[in-house]
Amino acid sequence: MRIPLSTYRLQITADFDLDAAAGVLDYVTALGADWLYLSPLLAAEVGSDHGYDVVDHSTVDPVRGGPEALLRLGTAATGAGRGILVDIVPNHVGVATPRHNAWWWDLLAAGRDSRFAEAFDVDWEAGAGRILLPVLGDGDHELDRLEVVGDELRYFDNRFPLVPGSAEDGADAVTVHSRQHYEFVSWRRADADLNYRRFFAVNSLAGIRVEVPWVFEESHREILRWVRDGLVHGLRVDHPDGLADPGGYLDGLRAATGGAYVLVEKILEGQEQLPANWATSGTTGYDALGDFDRVLVDPAGEDPLDSLEVRLQVEAGRLEDGAETLDWEELVHADKRTIADQTLRAEVLRLARLVPEISDPADAIAELLACFPVYRSYLPVGIERLHTAARLAVARRPELASTIDALLPVLADPGHPAAVRFQQTSGMVMAKGVEDTAYYRYSRLTSLNEVGADPSEFAIDPAEFHRRQQLRQATLPGSMTTLSTHDTKRGEDVRARINVLAEIPAEWVAALGSLRSAVPLGDAPFENLLWQAVIGAWPASPERLAAYAEKAAREAGTSTTWTDRNDAFEEALRDLAASTAGNEDVAGTISGFVDRVRQAGWSNSLSAKLVQLTTSGVPDVYQGSELWETSLVDPDNRRPVDYALRREYLARIDDGWLPEVDETGAAKLLVTTRALRLRRDEPGRFFRYAPVPAFGAGAGHVIAFDRGETVTVATRLPLGLADAGGWGDTTIVLAGRPVVDLLTGTRFEGGPIRLADLLARYPVALLVTEDDTDQREPTKGGRHAQ
Repeated sequence: MRIPLSTYRLQITADFDLDAAAGVLDYVTALGADWLYLSPLLAAEVGSDHGYDVVDHSTVDPVRGGPEALLRLGTAATGAGRGILVDIVPNHVGVATPRHNAWWWDLLAAGRDSRFAEAFDVDWEAGAGRILLPVLGDGDHELDRLEVVGDELRYFDNRFPLVPGSAEDGADAVTVHSRQHYEFVSWRRADADLNYRRFFAVNSLAGIRVEVPWVFEESHREILRWVRDGLVHGLRVDHPDGLADPGGYLDGLRAATGGAYVLVEKILEGQEQLPANWATSGTTGYDALGDFDRVLVDPAGEDPLDSLEVRLQVEAGRLEDGAETLDWEELVHADKRTIADQTLRAEVLRLARLVPEISDPADAIAELLACFPVYRSYLPVGIERLHTAARLAVARRPELASTIDALLPVLADPGHPAAVRFQQTSGMVMAKGVEDTAYYRYSRLTSLNEVGADPSEFAIDPAEFHRRQQLRQATLPGSMTTLSTHDTKRGEDVRARINVLAEIPAEWVAALGSLRSAVPLGDAPFENLLWQAVIGAWPASPERLAAYAEKAAREAGTSTTWTDRNDAFEEALRDLAASTAGNEDVAGTISGFVDRVRQAGWSNSLSAKLVQLTTSGVPDVYQGSELWETSLVDPDNRRPVDYALRREYLARIDDGWLPEVDETGAAKLLVTTRALRLRRDEPGRFFRYAPVPAFGAGAGHVIAFDRGETVTVATRLPLGLADAGGWGDTTIVLAGRPVVDLLTGTRFEGGPIRLADLLARYPVALLVTEDDTDQREPTKGGRHAQ
């Protein structure tokens, strides 16, 4: 297996296609990244900027460059010594435009007799033999809008196939509709009545049964060709938790690829570890991301920010007056239960239909899903999680005890369809209840509300951070680490600045009060979340902020929702966004507070970046994040990247420029390129993980570790450090060999090193032993020594 030393993620779109990726290959190589990491490439829905809505598994998307462009990129990458990792989507396909998806079109035309009926996860009995399609609007006579045009049934711009002969007698469109293998229903019925498995709550993404051998073979034939032809060297598996048998799927993928490097987009909860039997090198790094944030958060800020959160929740009427804390677990349970009862009600009812021998099981199933402590089990692996959920469910709802007792043997049986389905569903409930709801309702410190992380864990100290990195080094050294992805709610440097609030909570309380008074919304916790985003992403245009505010508010669902929009509230959101530029008092408060936290945020950013790039695992750099990454949630984080500017800065750095830590972000580029080049060209320097202790008054402000022949030193809690008078006599102690800081070129004798000297220019240092610096030939690939 060829394992990357690092990756650089590129979002491949119609506007930045595979030839454009080839056009930045020289820059990515000069930056120091080992592999390119590409978003999905198969043909997707027209206009898709993410590629997760695949409509044709047989070819590279023409708008993304097509197979010829992939060949050009693969050839160029090989010539440059680079590998390619590609995101693949085995769980679902795009069905928004049926005509574009031959599998779905045939299913609609032929129903159960379709060759592709086995590929889709349809409960035919629930639809009386028809697939329910939630496409109709809210009018009382929507079916009257249907038209028969040739061999198609049309509803506005939506086109669907006809059963051959079903319109030949000249029947009206409503009658013709009644003769089809599908039934149009109101879009509002989807959550409760849908009878095909979908991706979370997205009606236009239909699940496929990749566990069926021919479905696997036909949906992966093109992907496997890429690997076989040497164009692609590794695969990133999107949403394996949606599969009926993730472990079996990964075994099949390993056999089909000859053991290529494979990562899974898997979210781990708390101390959860990947199943040991999975054929994968690790995750895509959400678990690591949470560690990088929390070691930079001041634990002293927890109580005052807790108090603020409680006050805001009481004001909003979501906590009783006199409450002492907002219990994250209670919030999660409530939101997951709401998702199970509403958004994913159809999934719960389908589970109930799979256990006809149990009377009225839906309530108990929904409670088990709400109480499930992780995303899912992989029976028999994780059976203890099911029993935990049962205990919690019975404790909450004693009246369900007998039903839960009856369900347990069924849900614990790996071969029972209900057990398979429950495992696929529990992750959906968790994702929708936590990532897409609770994260937007919990405003204590929003940098912690990130995919794969637990916001109730406020901070970790360096000792705990080191323990987690040593565990990664020992168990999954080929697992990815990351700071930003296409899925993160806030870019890495937005979070780094928000982290500073934990050092000055009283100042944040005062600033928030001023902002809320100037532009009140009437939703106190959401205002806290929104103003933190403004501070973190500043400077940001009113248009960007308005788009973020609208999406965040609808996800929170407290004052407006996706399905029942509050026009007055959403207008107030737009007014708030406009006030950041047009209201002098608001703009003054924002600029004043940003001035207070800017340098500390940049310090956190550089620390997080260097730590992530040099710790255990395979570091990924999300496109453009070698400069300040101040994006908010998608699609904001898919904006075009200015590579001309990055090339200019990189050339200046290579000419000896040591940039200031300022708004250009060039200092971050310096850190990124020095670390990436070292990892790629001298991988032998990274073969262990050992904490490096610090001594003196500032010892608590240091994160330092030894990777073998490389030492990383980074600053944490910079405002507290400044308030204490700086580093003073604080030292770290290294082996008695001369070292050089690759960031500044400064030489140190080894042994005890004063941090006041080491970190005089930058808040981070990357040290290598001097006696080896000029003797090593650059290493151009090969398996790394993680």
